[in-house]
Amino acid sequence: MATIIEPTIFELSSPGRRGVTMPASDVPETALPPKELLRSELPLPELAEVDVVRHYVKLSKFNYSVDDGFYPLGSCTMKYNPKINEDTCRLPGFLFTHPLQPIETVQGNLALMYELQEWLKEISGFAGVTLQPAAGAHGEFTGVLMMAAYHKSRGDTKRTKMLIPDAAHGTNPASVGMLGMSVVTIPSDERGNVDLKALEAACDDTVVGMMLTNPNTLGMFDENIEKVIELVHKCGGLMYGDGANLNALLGIVRPGDLGFDVMHFNLHKTFSVPHGGGGPGSGPVGVSQTLVDFLPAPLVGIIEEGDDDDETAPLYGFVTPKNSIGRMKAFHGHFGGGLVRAYTYIAMHGPDGLKDIAQYAVLNANYLQARLRGTYHIPYDRICMHEFVAEGRFEGSDVRALDISKRLMDYGFHPPTNYFPLIVPEALMIEPTETENKDALDRFADALIKIAEEARTQPDLLHNAPSTTKFGRMDEVKAARELVLCCWLPEDYSDQ
Repeated sequence: MATIIEPTIFELSSPGRRGVTMPASDVPETALPPKELLRSELPLPELAEVDVVRHYVKLSKFNYSVDDGFYPLGSCTMKYNPKINEDTCRLPGFLFTHPLQPIETVQGNLALMYELQEWLKEISGFAGVTLQPAAGAHGEFTGVLMMAAYHKSRGDTKRTKMLIPDAAHGTNPASVGMLGMSVVTIPSDERGNVDLKALEAACDDTVVGMMLTNPNTLGMFDENIEKVIELVHKCGGLMYGDGANLNALLGIVRPGDLGFDVMHFNLHKTFSVPHGGGGPGSGPVGVSQTLVDFLPAPLVGIIEEGDDDDETAPLYGFVTPKNSIGRMKAFHGHFGGGLVRAYTYIAMHGPDGLKDIAQYAVLNANYLQARLRGTYHIPYDRICMHEFVAEGRFEGSDVRALDISKRLMDYGFHPPTNYFPLIVPEALMIEPTETENKDALDRFADALIKIAEEARTQPDLLHNAPSTTKFGRMDEVKAARELVLCCWLPEDYSDQ
């Protein structure tokens, strides 16, 4: 298959073309820096506006997005982002404010942040919430810092181990490693739960706590969750909840009520903030009463109460918890990029709507699992939550999960997550989300069933896939090892 190479904007350039007319300056002119600090020339492309627009629109069409079609990316909740979110985050009062303005001039922003904190507390059952962390992994790191600070405040310095199940997210051990703690891996049992015997054997007075994703990356809700938390607390450890899969629990169970001490929320998963392409993410963290005093500073709080009789609104400002671990991000989180969008989503749905989200996410995943059962091996075959994991391999065929995923692209679908969790060979982690209807799920299931047949009768179709996309199969190992971060450099700059 021929690969289509679009010309770069430099190759489209022609001397004398102009796409911008600069307005007359409305401020006094300033002297240029000394000549030795100035370039003699700046080799920028010369293009008409229409050339630039067409070039970037063409490039944008190379990308697959959730607005194009189904995105069954397991554990990442790549669901449709309601367009009203884009309207609200672009309201002038949100869009044109600056984080260094006096608090009296941004009361609307602070009121939204305060109410979002309160809503997340109510949804999760936690006593306190910070909105600072910029993404889920950043939220993890924040949570583990608070766990360490708690033990240190009690003089309990021998606690250096974090217990992490083998079905956890990969960022969990990374967050722990950044603090110099050691990881103890806890295996899963035959039903996809934490192995209680292995957990009990690992619990001692050197345990900082446990980081548990529930539902886990197998899509399983741990049937022994209360016993797991009891064992960790019994040895003096704290319980961390990875909230990446919270969309399966909304309105049904609150992690704080189960006994979790800390949990991060992925606003860019559960609450419809756009996800992928590098951000912006948002990873607020909720904590139990045990850790409230250790939350990052500052938090948004009410610094002067209002008066209902005089119709006086409260004055919002910033407060610092007593034993705060300090600031985790410049300013106060991804305000317009994450917080306003998540606030809009929660406000639109309300309590009943949030519960519907969880129920439909679980229903969709179980429907797909039922349709694919018998065609694909499902190693942990019980009622799943928002996602499930199948094996992408067939007896007597050399087709693997990667081949199946590449072939899905020919059918117009984004592939699911491959090769994770590691405890399932040739893993295909599939999450339909609650936003897909039955017709979309059936088309996806039909494609996977057809691909399974092709794997037995025409395996080369899969080995050579994709064959209908603008670009064929890439050498992904080479791409990872030999990064090319710029597709073009002026000839004069080639040695720089």
